[in-house]
Amino acid sequence: MAWIFTRRANTVARVVALGVLATPALGVFLLWLYARSPLAQNMRQPVAQPVQFDHRHHAGDEAIDCRYCHSTVEISSSAGYPSVSTCLNCHSQIWTQSPLLEPVRQYYFTDRPIPWNRVHNLPDYVYFNHSIHVSKGVGCVTCHGRVDLMPEITQAHPLSMGWCLECHRDPTPNLRPLDTITSMRWQPRPGDPPAEELARAYDVHPRTNCTTCHR
Repeated sequence: MAWIFTRRANTVARVVALGVLATPALGVFLLWLYARSPLAQNMRQPVAQPVQFDHRHHAGDEAIDCRYCHSTVEISSSAGYPSVSTCLNCHSQIWTQSPLLEPVRQYYFTDRPIPWNRVHNLPDYVYFNHSIHVSKGVGCVTCHGRVDLMPEITQAHPLSMGWCLECHRDPTPNLRPLDTITSMRWQPRPGDPPAEELARAYDVHPRTNCTTCHR
């Protein structure tokens, strides 16, 4: 009597069984890779804005301080967005006929705020306070990257819980003198106080418990 299954069937059965067992693990691994990818973390994704604004020109060429447009960064949890009047402080005198500034003029004459779209958009369950970070010596570039080199602002870092905790566990590499807090090009120079001394001077004691960010 002939065998119903050949010896090759054993190999096929082993391969199929291995595939069935490996598929869930492979799926979990692929989901883990996706969660850590720039796409899932909204990194380097352009966000359309109602007004074309080139940070390379304003923050780079003209070296306009971040706080001129983001005026509440030192006193509020939010850094704030530039108002129409902030834009027109300069552009009522220069480039007054530029078609690129037509949306700004329209918002001004209709008495409407510019509806800027958020780029660094943390989940609602995450609390972040800009003022405490800049007052402790954490520069804008630490979280936002070299915006002076960006034609359109994109998210430069993952802003994930692990990324934040890494800094909270050892903030010293990200500390700088307060008078350089908005500088995009600052690098430590001979004679600058070491980061450990800055941490003591600014009373830097970051917390890592859950309620720090989840309130």
